[in-house]
Amino acid sequence: MISLYLINKAENTIQKVEEKTFNELGFKEREHLQEWLAKKPDALGEELLIIQKEFDGFFDTSERLDLLALDKLGNLVIIENKLDDSGKNVTWQALKYAAYCSTLSKNQIKGIFQQYLEKSGSSEQAENKLVEFFDNMDYEEIALNKGQTQRVILVARSFRKEVTSTVLWLMNYKLRVQCFKVTPFALNDQLFVKFDQIIPLKDTEEYVISMADKTQDDINSQEETKSRYNIRYEFWKLMLKQLNAKSSMFQNVSPSRDNWLQAGSGISGVNYRFVVTNTFARAELNIQRPDLGENKFIYDELLKHRKEVEDAFGSELVWERLDDIKTSRIKWEKTGLSIFDKDDWPDSSEFMIDGMTRLGKAFHNPIKEVNKMLKAKQVL
Repeated sequence: MISLYLINKAENTIQKVEEKTFNELGFKEREHLQEWLAKKPDALGEELLIIQKEFDGFFDTSERLDLLALDKLGNLVIIENKLDDSGKNVTWQALKYAAYCSTLSKNQIKGIFQQYLEKSGSSEQAENKLVEFFDNMDYEEIALNKGQTQRVILVARSFRKEVTSTVLWLMNYKLRVQCFKVTPFALNDQLFVKFDQIIPLKDTEEYVISMADKTQDDINSQEETKSRYNIRYEFWKLMLKQLNAKSSMFQNVSPSRDNWLQAGSGISGVNYRFVVTNTFARAELNIQRPDLGENKFIYDELLKHRKEVEDAFGSELVWERLDDIKTSRIKWEKTGLSIFDKDDWPDSSEFMIDGMTRLGKAFHNPIKEVNKMLKAKQVL
């Protein structure tokens, strides 16, 4: 409940101004509230140019929006007015109008404005009024209704929960919707009206917009992650089919959403692994047991067989002990390949399948020897 008081300086007292309903005062939506805003749009807290009233120029529908305006950035602003009760459907109604208006071109907007001026009895030209509103910018340079920049302003004395909940949810998706609570007051024969922006609260508007940006970024990130998962799964599915026709190393492995896929080597925690990213494709022997000392022992023992392994493999490999972390690896890698570029898939698959097949053969005997040593508990 809003309390408003009139200050009497002479008597140093205050007198309560009674809050009323529009119905009590006999005011109508179109005859009064709509006209007030059409004549004084800055009551909504910013400079707006009303370009049409009761606009019905939508294709294949007779629906009418209350007020159509432009803001200082050239965005269309759809203003929907209700009196004492917002009703349940005002949000959906306004969003429909915003969708309809999203296709309006600059010339169409000028024509709509010209019709409004003529209907209002004005002899002024819409183009001149637009130039004036946009601070005397050349008409050719004025950008109107670019992209999905339409805004919605809802005005009512009372908003239903269905409306406010929907508006708050829509703001998470960066739809620019504002709710203004309009309250009439009476003191004797004097009448007053107060406009308060309640969503988003004026003092927290920047924060709410920032949170909406973050929410949208999070949503986009989730969609990107989902897309990456799907791409990886599809790639692994195709590659495994090709690999299993040539080797049994990955026969019991299923496609994954991860950027790696691995199969056992015969030693727990030592795996033959494929790794793909947006910059490289790799086949490797990955050593990642729980104990760092065991990992380095296994790596060092395999390193003793380096010449034998690389002779069998047919090329030099990259040996990475990685002293500061638990993992060690021996890898065969090619850069300049991206899993997210399907044109690279044939090269990536061919490179990794060939590399993994040769890795398996090259490490077959050294792995067996190291495994015997581990079982004999010769780990330092």
